Amino acid sequence: MPEIEICGVGKRFGDAHVLQDITLSIRAGEFLVLVGPSGCGKSTLLRLLAGLDRANEGRILLDGIDISDSAPRERNFSLIFQNYALFPHMTVRNNILFGMKMRGEPKGDYPQRIKNVADLLQLQALLDRKPAQLSGGQRQRVAMARAIVRKPALFLMDEPLSNLDAKLRGEVRDGIMALHNTLKISTVYVTHDQIEAMTMADRIAVLDGGRLQQIGTPEDLYRHPANLFVASFIGTPAMNILRLPWRANQAWLGGQSVAQLSGYHRDAVFFGIRPEHLSQTPAEESPSLAGRVVRRELHGAEYLIALDTPYGPLHYRRENRGAIPVIGQDLTLYFSPRDRYLFSVDTHENLLEESK
Repeated sequence: MPEIEICGVGKRFGDAHVLQDITLSIRAGEFLVLVGPSGCGKSTLLRLLAGLDRANEGRILLDGIDISDSAPRERNFSLIFQNYALFPHMTVRNNILFGMKMRGEPKGDYPQRIKNVADLLQLQALLDRKPAQLSGGQRQRVAMARAIVRKPALFLMDEPLSNLDAKLRGEVRDGIMALHNTLKISTVYVTHDQIEAMTMADRIAVLDGGRLQQIGTPEDLYRHPANLFVASFIGTPAMNILRLPWRANQAWLGGQSVAQLSGYHRDAVFFGIRPEHLSQTPAEESPSLAGRVVRRELHGAEYLIALDTPYGPLHYRRENRGAIPVIGQDLTLYFSPRDRYLFSVDTHENLLEESK
């Protein structure tokens, strides 16, 4: 399988820099997810890979060969769109066959190729229907079938689940992963939903403001975020971020020192702690943080408790058992020093990772 290298790619629309100096590799057979907020450049990067747009700077290499100026049809990449992009007047069978006909592939191959992809995606009973007669999940499977039948070197998926309801999203997501495990074709998947990213990806590339913030496994990004943006974006609920005073090379929470670090010379620091790393039960030498409960949300097996503290809002995740804190209750929470994060107020870089 091919490996793809994106080398210093930039894209401008007029004076607006949509992507700046993007460098990353897409490994053979991996499922790479591009994630970030709306407008971060992830769909633009997908279009550059597909050949639908041209980069202003940098190169895209396929097994060492520069394909930056190659037309989409020359790249043999399959793009699965958010809105399915099916022809409404054609049957499912003809939607799948359309690309094969346009590429001039041998007609004798059509029946077996159609059978194979229909069996793979359970479309046998739908081949003579038109898109208007299909559910959202079925239309997405047809779009996937059209992409698969091409036998691509790379799948490009642009938020393919965003038009589906919650139940169908789960079903189609499972189908995509089962398909990837069967075909082992390299895939670049774009989403703004970090839960999708965390559950599907071999690696995640986090973008913000047109720049690559970090790339790594879901576990790496969760445990070792490179900066404040990644720390806040990866994880559900989001990491708590408090601005704490910094004196004598230490972060201070009330009268407690909660972190030490030499070489950082500011009067404040961003302190991070995840909601799941807070507890009402103190452990030996656990720092504490007090606040008042202002809201609680039932998430089935868990509660998310929102508190107001002298340093700002705080969220605490706990099991739905025992005495659940009530609104207006004063609460003291504890955490282990090994679970805290520090970020520079200037650069937003992870200070504890830099110090290792």
